[in-house]
Amino acid sequence: MKKIKINSEYIELQQLLKMESIISSGGQAKYFLAENDVYFNGEKETRRGKKLRPGDVIKVNGEEYVIE
Repeated sequence: MKKIKINSEYIELQQLLKMESIISSGGQAKYFLAENDVYFNGEKETRRGKKLRPGDVIKVNGEEYVIE
């Protein structure tokens, strides 16, 4: 499980995907989410603008990320 530290109230899912080099631009987020399973706290998530707050767990490509 990889820890992601944020310095604001939240980050958006597409920002996390870009930070972790899963996608190279925000425009790719829509297509990535349509073609890949991404889970937000155990539930499938398809909204690129989903707000991620401390304590949330995201699972992408078999890797888990926890927001701190």
